[in-house]
Amino acid sequence: MKISSVKYLANQGVENIWKNKMMAFATFCVLLISLMLVGISALFYININSMIDGIGDKNEIAVFINKETSAERVSAIGDEIGALENVDKIEYVSKDQALDSMIATMPEYEVLFESLNGDNPLVDGYSITVNNLEEISDTVEQIKQIDDVYLVRASYDFVEFLTELRRIVTLIAVAIIIALAIVSMIMISNTTKASVFARREEIQIMKYVGATNGFIRTPFFVEGMVTGLFAGLGAFLVTWLGYRAVFQAIASQQGVMNVIGAGSIIPFGDIRIYVFICYVLAGSFIGALGSVISTRKHINV
Repeated sequence: MKISSVKYLANQGVENIWKNKMMAFATFCVLLISLMLVGISALFYININSMIDGIGDKNEIAVFINKETSAERVSAIGDEIGALENVDKIEYVSKDQALDSMIATMPEYEVLFESLNGDNPLVDGYSITVNNLEEISDTVEQIKQIDDVYLVRASYDFVEFLTELRRIVTLIAVAIIIALAIVSMIMISNTTKASVFARREEIQIMKYVGATNGFIRTPFFVEGMVTGLFAGLGAFLVTWLGYRAVFQAIASQQGVMNVIGAGSIIPFGDIRIYVFICYVLAGSFIGALGSVISTRKHINV
């Protein structure tokens, strides 16, 4: 096909959007809603997963060092722990820091602390967070093998709860996204078929006068692609505005942010380009593919 013919057919496709603006608008709306349903569900899952990670970061492993251990050895133990593959963050907690923290969090035991007369019975240690909660048991065992480690504590029940919660959320999210995707494809298919059916006589006339299948399909391809492109842009804009409003509302609740982690909810700016590309490509592809497939029945005359 010549370049001039391609330009002509592309222009025809764009003009057809205006000529059949009601059906084009219906297709645009269905595509917009369908893309948003799937897109928002995916974003919701990503953020829930991030929140679980944020809560998991608060589940720390407490490592206590033998009381007689020298300062140099305590530092070396920290280096050995930090070198473990699953260790994400490690923070040194001196016995003085630990005692001050206990005094601040348990004011009702002030008399007991005063009775110590400056003697600190606690030991130096480390507070550790891991990369993968599912491997926390192996990490604890590795830390226990280090010389001069007195005690290692980890909340296994909490880890098991988070692991099970992640599994359940993943299964539910995948099921919802697949269901929405199927429903959306059915809605898009029916709308596209209705649009093509309304112009079946135009297609049949072009076929009778000798137009090739490619010549007939190209304007519909362009029309569907352009409509899908604008639907993707519209879905991106609405998602952006809605996401920003929800993010700001949650971020303003300091108590909520402390529970789920300050960085658990992903700012839209961090994923904006990926969301934009997915919406635009998906809208253009689905719109173009739906139009081409829907013309097949009326081309075979």
